[in-house]
Amino acid sequence: MAQPNSNHKTLKRALKEALVETLQEQRELVQDVLAEVLEDFALAKAIRQGKKTKTATRDEVFDILHGKR
Repeated sequence: MAQPNSNHKTLKRALKEALVETLQEQRELVQDVLAEVLEDFALAKAIRQGKKTKTATRDEVFDILHGKR
């Protein structure tokens, strides 16, 4: 009965080590993925907030972009 539990612990330890090693070696990739995730969350939040406001006209948007307001 001790064998399966020991195998589970060994596998768990090996997976943790592999994950840590991968994260260390692929640091830039992990940073890029996290940045994308944060951008997606921010965009989703902006969309939800935008649904609660009144609709802007095309001219209003361009006036703001050109610094006229």
